[in-house]
Amino acid sequence: MTKKSKSSPGRSLPSFVGGFSLIELMVVLVIMGLLAGLVGPRLFGKVDSSKVKTTQTQIKMLKGALQTYRLDMGSYPNTAQGLASLQSPPADAQDYWQGPYMDDDLPMDAWNTSFQYQSPANTNQGFALFSFGADGKAGGEGVDADIGYLP
Repeated sequence: MTKKSKSSPGRSLPSFVGGFSLIELMVVLVIMGLLAGLVGPRLFGKVDSSKVKTTQTQIKMLKGALQTYRLDMGSYPNTAQGLASLQSPPADAQDYWQGPYMDDDLPMDAWNTSFQYQSPANTNQGFALFSFGADGKAGGEGVDADIGYLP
């Protein structure tokens, strides 16, 4: 009696090949969709709160630069001079200016808009420095609320 090798022409391979059926793939896709629907909103909620915290941190950094400017110049830059005077000296005060008071360019808030600055202002700091929040308009609630030292 001789044994046939697996590659012999007289032997055929089984017709069943392992894999996933369409139903199994659909079940996996439905489960993944449900998980994304449950987890996604929670993750996106954290994105909004992290943008608020980032903007608050940037305002504190700008406040520190403004306070250093005031120590050198004797007053905060006025509204017309704006935050740009932290990067380059105002035309009328080059003798006292010891800047630049920030290492990098002026930051934008977390929603990529410019910070609002007013001086003098009727605040405890003597200036108003704030962001309009996510909606880009004055007022609002939640992530749309104004952030910073408001006038």
